[in-house]
Amino acid sequence: MASMLEYIKIILHKVSFDRRLFEKELRKAIRMLMPAEVKRLRLWCYENYGGQHLAVLNTCFTVAT
Repeated sequence: MASMLEYIKIILHKVSFDRRLFEKELRKAIRMLMPAEVKRLRLWCYENYGGQHLAVLNTCFTVAT
């Protein structure tokens, strides 16, 4: 069984074409995950989507920390 973090990564990948959907799903994910998982998600997001959605990532993860 996949972890919630892995499931969220799949969802984010699927909606990455649309900035608004990506931000909506990322905010939802940050609320659902435990703090240690949010840190892992943050690293993964910047690694995979830092070029495409940098402003969204900066906004969402600044609020989350």
